[in-house]
Amino acid sequence: MTTEIQTEIQTEIQAEVERRRNFAIISHPDAGKTTLTEKLLLYGGAIHEAGAVKVRKAQRHATSDWMAMEQQRGISITSTVLQFEYNNCQINLLDTPGHQDFSEDTYRTLAAADNAVMLEDAAKGLEPQTRKLFEVCKLRGLPIFTFINKMDRPGQEPLELLDEIEKELGLKTYPINWPIGTGDRFQGVFDRRKQKIHLFERTAHGSREALDRVFDLDDPRINELLDPDLYHQLKEELELLEHAGSEFDLDLVHAGKMTPVFFGSAMTNFGVQLFLDSFLDYALKPGSHLSTLGDMEPEYPEFTGFVFKLQANMDAKHRDRVAFVRVCTGKFEKDMTVNHARTGKVVRLSRPQKLFAQERQSIETAYPGDVIGLNNPGVFAIGDTIYMGKKLEYEGIPCFTPELFAYLKNPNPSKFKQFHKGVLELREEGAVQIMFSIDEAKRDPILAAVGQLQFEVVQFRLQNEYGAETLLEPLPYSVARWVTGGWEVLNKVGRIFNAAVVKDSWDRPVLLFKNEWNCRQAEADHPELKLTSIAPVVSIQPSESGEEE
Repeated sequence: MTTEIQTEIQTEIQAEVERRRNFAIISHPDAGKTTLTEKLLLYGGAIHEAGAVKVRKAQRHATSDWMAMEQQRGISITSTVLQFEYNNCQINLLDTPGHQDFSEDTYRTLAAADNAVMLEDAAKGLEPQTRKLFEVCKLRGLPIFTFINKMDRPGQEPLELLDEIEKELGLKTYPINWPIGTGDRFQGVFDRRKQKIHLFERTAHGSREALDRVFDLDDPRINELLDPDLYHQLKEELELLEHAGSEFDLDLVHAGKMTPVFFGSAMTNFGVQLFLDSFLDYALKPGSHLSTLGDMEPEYPEFTGFVFKLQANMDAKHRDRVAFVRVCTGKFEKDMTVNHARTGKVVRLSRPQKLFAQERQSIETAYPGDVIGLNNPGVFAIGDTIYMGKKLEYEGIPCFTPELFAYLKNPNPSKFKQFHKGVLELREEGAVQIMFSIDEAKRDPILAAVGQLQFEVVQFRLQNEYGAETLLEPLPYSVARWVTGGWEVLNKVGRIFNAAVVKDSWDRPVLLFKNEWNCRQAEADHPELKLTSIAPVVSIQPSESGEEE
């Protein structure tokens, strides 16, 4: 490749990186995450009518909740990618599960995000799942944008909500807009960037864009449109923010130390477009990723990327498996041949797809910050790196420590093939961790989950997608610990009381305890035994039938 062509390619990559924004939404269940996602798609022009989350059968489903079980229960249980263009920006919205039982899927998705939007319920403020996910964002140094939702319902005072974020999360706050009234008196917001009042009119079910009238702060018409006490309170609070609040610092935002705060209502669409416009101006563009070759900047001319999610049966008709790949550097092109870092194989990427929840369409090119879907006939695993040029590998993605365990039994021997295939593919996808007894007579896999709902999803999907009915036999353990040093160390220690020894999918020893006390007792009895709650980072193994694409 000549220097001139290389310079041309790098210029093209730089221009495309400049217009890309990639982010994940984190929240506690029921904060309104799927509703906000829908409304961002609505204002981004990606859909024409927003679907309610808690739907009746006659209504349409939320775009991001495409799985049958999600539509039945009105909850998000799998992460999806939604890509769309808005204001000359290519947006990759990584929609994560709201339910805490699927935190592991959320953690993996955050590995592919450049920014995070922290969604709060105005009445509840910071909630446990939000705090937990915030810590992950903090570890990754992600910029965090806060959207305080449900301002049209009774809630806490805006200043109290800001104070809670500053004290509990250690983040400086800067409100980009400020609410005018709360609850049933919530009428709009004041945009501090442009010093304009936005008054909204509700639309039927919030399915279309809210009508928005814009005024200067001192416009005499405001006296007729706003109650005098609301107008007085707005001016008073704005003055307080100017004198006592933090100054806006974009460098602190990008370092994850200051959060721009937006107030609104996703259900009624109040403040959603203002948030989207400001977010695109302030969000971090795709940046570098740590690899075995050091920090890889997006403008690095060779294509590289990593798999952060696998999904089986997105298209039930074709029983397909899709690998979600975050493009890190260079330019991706259809039909390119890449190296697979873990296996050393060469893989041709012939059918790349742009993802929009369950919908997909073929693409020719992609750039850093984009997420592409690749057909996965058993080749890819979570955490895999694919690359061109010099060999490199990106950081692996750790597993959560499971807290619930149960044997998964197949009551119908004639369905063994379907049962076996389903278990392999759901393990590969990371839907649940799979362990096995060291007793050869016990061949049933052990499901190891973070939450009870994971069990239900696995059983539902085995029945619904593979035609395999299953039974669960719960095990009386709540603590799992990996043995540092593996079988060699464990064999020297000998028998450990009040612990069950099992092996994970990589044949590594795992000790299961009934409670933390039993675990601590084992460590005290055997000082030479080193236990860890974090599984060593490796790619989730693909099924044995894998071939190149």
